[in-house]
Formats: sequence, structure tokens, C-alpha cells
Amino acid sequence: MSLYLGLPQWSHPAWPGQLLGVGARPAEHLAHCARVFNTVEGNTTFYASPTPETVRRWADAVPPQFRFSFKFPKEISHQSDLVSAGKQVADFITLLGPLHGQLGLLKLQLPARFGPAGLPRLAAFFEGLPPDFTYALEVRHPDFFAKGEAERALNRLLMDKGINRIMLDSRPLFSVPASLAAKNAALVDAQGKKPRLPVHLLATANSPVVRLIGLPHPEDNHPFLPSWLPHWKQWLAEGKDLYLFIHTADNARAPELARQVSRLLGQEMAPWPGENDRARQGLLPF
Repeated sequence: MSLYLGLPQWSHPAWPGQLLGVGARPAEHLAHCARVFNTVEGNTTFYASPTPETVRRWADAVPPQFRFSFKFPKEISHQSDLVSAGKQVADFITLLGPLHGQLGLLKLQLPARFGPAGLPRLAAFFEGLPPDFTYALEVRHPDFFAKGEAERALNRLLMDKGINRIMLDSRPLFSVPASLAAKNAALVDAQGKKPRLPVHLLATANSPVVRLIGLPHPEDNHPFLPSWLPHWKQWLAEGKDLYLFIHTADNARAPELARQVSRLLGQEMAPWPGENDRARQGLLPF
């Protein structure tokens, strides 16, 4: 079994002195992050493809056990409707060549408009994927969360193809009413960008993926963690590779929340610069 615990990025203005060394250059941030965490969400590839030189630098910056989890470019997931995307997929995977030994997941995030009518296209897309990698899917159409035939058909497809359904938990984020969130710019921004969808717990393949979208202060997310623990522990006990990606509204204190999650699972992480004894005490009230 393997727990892969990480953040949605490897650099943040609030992290020097916390996760990143004081005075660290931006080019060093990935290496510093990889000393503590063993995976990261590579969401930048959704917006633009890195250069081959950048991919090689990424490969050189992390230890062999580190796993990148990159998102397919939006040209594939949002603009092509998954039609005739074979060359784009091949080009993307070829570009990531230096990282092939360190690819944890290749993630496909579909837009909210992609509903049950698109399942045949999705099945054909999966058929064309190279079998050498681990894939995960995030859907946002409400029919895929209604516990009806559309959701059952999606889950059957994912189980048949060995694709992991991404479980996104935005309950903490939306636990604050909009009227109160208006007092916090980070909450307003995050609630405007993140989807508010039910959480359906189901491991459709061997690498379950959870994206937890939390509140800015780590302790405010504690009530939402105990319900996850039995499932996380069960999947690990079953020998699955569990991927947990920990967000907060502005991600400023996401590293702290991630460390608290690791302790709940009984797995200690390496210390980071700036972490002190007071911060290590009393983080978990349960």
C-alpha cells in the first residue's frame, strides 16, 4: 500500500519559511516541496503545455519515489469534446517522457456540460489511451451525482476500464454561508470557482483519488475529516495507492492541514523550514 499526499501546487507566496526555505528561489520550490510531500497536482498543464526543458527540470528536482499527477490539457478535456483527440493525447504523453517513471496519475477533468450523452465518447477516449499509465476522471455534470442510471453507467465504465473516479469534497468550503464568506476574499473567490457537488465515496480502480477543498484555517476543517478516515484506512489496507490532495481556500495554510491529515493516518512527514514546536503541538483535537 502507498499513501500519496500532496498539495495543488508546489509554490505559494505564504510558504517560504513554512514549507519552503526562506530565500529559496522559485526554481527551488519544487525540490523543497518534494522533501516533505510525495505527490503534487500538476494543474498548470491544463492551461498550457510546459517546454521539454521545463519537464526535464521537474524530473531532476524530485526524488525517484515522488509522483506527479498532471491534468490533461483543456484542448483535450474541454475543447475537443473527446473527439479525434488521439494525436493531442499522444503529444502530451510524449512531452512528459522524462517523467514517465514518476507519473502517478494522468487526470481528465470534464466540464459540467459533459453529461450522460457523452459516455460513448468517453468510453472511446479511454480505449485509445496508452495502457502504461494510471488515469483518473473528475466529472461535474449533476446527473453523475444523482445516484441514478447515469451515475451507475459512469461507474460501470470506470470499473471496466480501470479508471479512478476523483472524489472532490468541497463541503468544508461551502459550510460557510455566502453572507458570511463575503467577509473573506479568499472564501468568496474559492466559492466562485469550485463546484458544489455531493461526495460519493467509491473506489472504481486501484488508485482512489480525493481532493479536499478546505477552509483557510486548518482547524476549521477538522469536523470533516473523521468521516473520511475509515475509507482511507480501508483502501490502504486493501493495498490500493491512495492519493490525497489537500487544498484550502487560498492554500496559504494547506501544508499545515496536509500534515494534520498525515498524522490522522499515522504517517509522519519530514519537517519543513520554519515549523516549530508550538505548531507541532495540539493540532488535532480528536
